[in-house]
Amino acid sequence: MTTFAPAVSKAARKRMSQIMRSWRIARRTDLNFADLAKWINPVVRGWMNYYGAFRRSELYPLLMQLNAMLAKWVRRKYRRFRRWDRLIRRWKQVVAEQPNYLAHWRWVTGIGH
Repeated sequence: MTTFAPAVSKAARKRMSQIMRSWRIARRTDLNFADLAKWINPVVRGWMNYYGAFRRSELYPLLMQLNAMLAKWVRRKYRRFRRWDRLIRRWKQVVAEQPNYLAHWRWVTGIGH
């Protein structure tokens, strides 16, 4: 017997990853965190609602990748967070204080270093 488990396909996950890379978040140091949230949240929320309806765990690697991109942006924009330990400490603090600031933080909060 074969079962069907709906989830995001490898092709769709690859396409979403390509879209995120095309944003070149780390280079957008002209934006502040609120601008990034306004820009990223609608797209990521749509992916989460559409592809995460059945097996959200399939999206976790993609969302961790997005967190890594945001961490790179923080390290480029703010010199005081170039040290990894400082970044991690502040990242955990921000996520704890504002867990719904970025749409994907409801599911994934780690940076995935």
